[in-house]
Amino acid sequence: MGNQSKHGKSTLDYEKIVETEDFKALVKRKKTFSRPYVVFFFAAYFALPLLTGYTKILETPAIGSMNYTWIYAFSMFIMVWVFTSIYMNKAKHFDNDVDKIIEKNVLK
Repeated sequence: MGNQSKHGKSTLDYEKIVETEDFKALVKRKKTFSRPYVVFFFAAYFALPLLTGYTKILETPAIGSMNYTWIYAFSMFIMVWVFTSIYMNKAKHFDNDVDKIIEKNVLK
């Protein structure tokens, strides 16, 4: 089973590609890259209900009648957009690495 690739009419052997050291190194680099962002996201995401439910820290007025809870909540959207932009830029490099791995394994 395989897909047609942009590298011609050859069918890719995905099971063989997954077992290569290049592919394993790519997966490790992706995990190493994304792990800090995932940890930070979940920490920030779960901190909001904890801080609003169990403390009064975010109830302090920030701008007029808007308190820091709203600012924190809106900052979550900004954080997601920033993380998405960072990942999209890095994904271009990962995609290039995938193309190189495929090229290397198709030519074998």
